[in-house]
Amino acid sequence: MGTDECVFCAIAQGEAEASLVYEDDTVLAFMDLQPVTPGHLLVVPRGHAIGLEDLDEEVGVKIWQVAHQLGRALRRSSLRCEGVNLFLADGEAAFQEVFHVHLHVFPRFAGDGFRLEAEWRVREREELDTTATAVRKGLSELVGQ
Repeated sequence: MGTDECVFCAIAQGEAEASLVYEDDTVLAFMDLQPVTPGHLLVVPRGHAIGLEDLDEEVGVKIWQVAHQLGRALRRSSLRCEGVNLFLADGEAAFQEVFHVHLHVFPRFAGDGFRLEAEWRVREREELDTTATAVRKGLSELVGQ
């Protein structure tokens, strides 16, 4: 999908409607069309980036800063907010549906119905150590770039 077909790029360029909450030269935040709870926001970079591999680190920092501020704002708003989730899906296997980086920020409250299903169990130290080694190898490859 090119930027001509990206709904988030169209919003960033003012060519598609959105209920904006925040905008600057780097990022914008707007209400999600299919909110998990009232107040569900998306924070997106103005420039097209499909996933984390395409996202400039400084832009990623700005996305986090804005999401942090908005999470705090949700707690101070009149919306029901007993907690806040930040959620980013990177890739189809992670359930990314719009292929333009976006960080979900949404208020949570008891009984809101949102669930993450997984096999939550304590892992053996050997398995965790092996996994940590694989991640460190990935980090060293990033540093070598």
